[in-house]
Amino acid sequence: MLKRKLLRSGLFGNVLLLIVAVINTASTQPGFGADHAINDSAMHCLHFDPVLLQLSGNTEMDALNAPVISLNKQAVKFVDAYIAENSSMLQQIKEKNPRYFDIMDSVFTRYKLPIQLKYLAIVESELKTKAVSCVGAVGVWQFMPETARIFSLRVTTKYDERTHFYKSTVAAARYLRDLHTLFDDWLLVMAAYNVGPGPVYAAIKKSGSRNFWKLQYFLPAETRDHVKKFIGTHYYFEGRGSVTTLTKEERKTYTKLMLAFVEKQNMLLKENNDARTAANINGQPGNEKEIVLAARIGELKRNEQE
Repeated sequence: MLKRKLLRSGLFGNVLLLIVAVINTASTQPGFGADHAINDSAMHCLHFDPVLLQLSGNTEMDALNAPVISLNKQAVKFVDAYIAENSSMLQQIKEKNPRYFDIMDSVFTRYKLPIQLKYLAIVESELKTKAVSCVGAVGVWQFMPETARIFSLRVTTKYDERTHFYKSTVAAARYLRDLHTLFDDWLLVMAAYNVGPGPVYAAIKKSGSRNFWKLQYFLPAETRDHVKKFIGTHYYFEGRGSVTTLTKEERKTYTKLMLAFVEKQNMLLKENNDARTAANINGQPGNEKEIVLAARIGELKRNEQE
């Protein structure tokens, strides 16, 4: 089944967002970025993913009413303060490490993972390849020796591949993929990366919920903050959220909203085509673009139900 394959690769939610209509928010909008704190009511400058534009023939103006990935209300205050306190550090990383970002994008793309996972490395180490924690975690991705070896990194007294940027990023991609297979929720993946899967499962059991915002207080304070730091870093660099900043339920809700929105746009397109046909103007009902878009929407809906 396609859904199970996507779940194993950690890509299901991301594929839905990418194919249907990934909403991009300008990083220079008010309320986001190096010189501005998060504003919960900030205006969003939106445009469709080029794939949707090509298929549907819609314009960017059609996206003004599209659903937006919102920052969870429980994270707003933390993210606001985090960006205000760390904007100088984040800006320096942004300016000095474009090559590192390119490498991470390439690795995560190869492993069919959201490239936004790269922001986790900033939270872990500020992209310092020789970073060492007080408990012995090393490198950009802060691997402990045992975990590093599980994911094929050499760790000896003479040579430590945890400090090798590319190899450690490949190991991190494999680890993140495996964690997503376990939890199917990127916020829980971030928590498990910090504290381990065991404590996250324990928090799920104690809270009776798999929603990070409900179970967070059954996790260590460091882990709660770790997840929110990732969200804050993501918003600083992109000015918007993505599938990696949503809980599983938030992802499902957003996907349904986007499917409904795209179907409505497709219906309007069909009506316009029918009107053109009646008036002997360019365009035919059921044209190739409309059929392709409808087929892709149908496939997504079937996958969601499986």
